[in-house]
Amino acid sequence: MAFASINGQRIYFEDSGGSGPAVILGHGFLMDHTMFEPQRKALTPEFRLITWDERGFGLTETDGEPFSYWDSASDCLGLLDHLGIDKAVVGGMSQGGFLSLRVALSAPERVRALVLLSTQAGVEDAETLAGFQQMIDTWVGVGPVDPLVEGIAALILNEPAESARWIATWKERSARLGNSFMAMPGRCLLTRDDVTPRLAEITCPAIVVHGTDDHAIPIERAEILRTGLGNCQSYVTVPGAAHAANLTHPDQVNPPLVAFLRSLG
Repeated sequence: MAFASINGQRIYFEDSGGSGPAVILGHGFLMDHTMFEPQRKALTPEFRLITWDERGFGLTETDGEPFSYWDSASDCLGLLDHLGIDKAVVGGMSQGGFLSLRVALSAPERVRALVLLSTQAGVEDAETLAGFQQMIDTWVGVGPVDPLVEGIAALILNEPAESARWIATWKERSARLGNSFMAMPGRCLLTRDDVTPRLAEITCPAIVVHGTDDHAIPIERAEILRTGLGNCQSYVTVPGAAHAANLTHPDQVNPPLVAFLRSLG
C-alpha cells in the first residue's frame, strides 16, 4: 500500500510504474481508485497509470478540514511531484474531472492532455443542489440506509452487480469512519465554483466521454465541454450508459480512450 504526505493529507495511490507516458486519473464522488480497474487493464503496461483516492474517500486520510476542488487539484499536482513526474495526462470521472479541469487551469505546463469522463465545468441548478444536499444530510444524519444508497447506486451505475459492490463499500466506509465523513466532501461538491467561463484557456488536447443516460450530469454539459475547450480532439457518447460509463461500459470507453492517448505521440 502506497501513501504520500501531500498538503497535510495522507494520500493513497497506486502506480503501475513503467516507462510509458504517465496518466493520472481521479475518481467520482463516493467512489475510489478501484473504479478505474477496467482502464488499468486496458492502459497498462503501455501507459504508466496512477490512480488515487481523493480527500474524503477510499484509503486517503485527511485532516478533516474544509477543502475545495482547487485543493484537490493541488493534491494531484503534489502526487505528481512525489512521483517525479513533470508532465502527465490528467483526467477523471465526475468530481475527478472537476479537479482535473482545475489542474489544467492552475498548472497548464504540467498537463499533457485531459481525459474528461462523465463530468462538467459548471454547477448544478438550485433544484438539483437541494436534492444533493438532502442526500448528504440524510447520510450524515442516519447513515447509508438502503433506500438512500440504492437510489444513489441507480443514479451512478444502474447496473445490479456493480451497484451491490459499491453499496457494500459505502456501508463499510460509514461503519469505519462514521456517517459524518460525508460532510466535508459534500460541502466541497455543493459549493464548488463554475469554471465554464475559463474553458477556452485550456488549450491542451482533450477527450470528453459521456453516457447518454447520465442523469447525474446531463449530456448537455458534455456538449458545453466539447465546444468550450480550446482543443477537444475526441468526443465520445456511450449509448445507454449512466454516470459511471467507464466502469459499466468499458468496452465502449476504452478503445477511443486508448486511441486518443496513442495519438498524443
